[in-house]
Amino acid sequence: MASTDKASPRDRLLDAAARLSYRDGVSIGVEALCREAGVSKRSMYQLFDSKDEMLAASLQRRIPVYEARFTHPDPQAASPRERILYVFEQLEKGSVDPGYHGCPYLAVLVELKDPGHPANAVARGVKEDLAQTFRTQAERGGARDPELLARQLLLVFDGASARAGAAVERLDDKLATVTATALLDAAGVK
Repeated sequence: MASTDKASPRDRLLDAAARLSYRDGVSIGVEALCREAGVSKRSMYQLFDSKDEMLAASLQRRIPVYEARFTHPDPQAASPRERILYVFEQLEKGSVDPGYHGCPYLAVLVELKDPGHPANAVARGVKEDLAQTFRTQAERGGARDPELLARQLLLVFDGASARAGAAVERLDDKLATVTATALLDAAGVK
């Protein structure tokens, strides 16, 4: 267990939900979550209406770290093209970690078929934000069709993430960045 004694029961539950759902999927049981967090089921249900709400809160809590990971370290100096390619470089860098299981938000969307599930809504919002980031940078970079390019880039990102997370593709050969570069070139992005 990676939680500290000073973390609140709520934080320990959210951390446990993040770890276990990423490693094992969203179907993890309440007992396993509570055991990992060192929190009773009674306490969990006092803090959250349901496991679904706890999972959504865990995903929501991770958004700033997720977004920061893909934000260029010098966005003012970077061109739109460099900002987009940075996302793919970071994806490739993270994909070689032995604990990498793909994009946690894509995994939730794949696992949860119910669009009304609270975690599905959080995950969908994160993916829409990434598409909007691609679209904005594509517009700034002069893409002929920013909407189409954003959709293509998201498809490459999610496909590369899923294949690397399933250990059927290695990204250490820069395949995702090379593919994104070809799309940027074809779209005329500077």
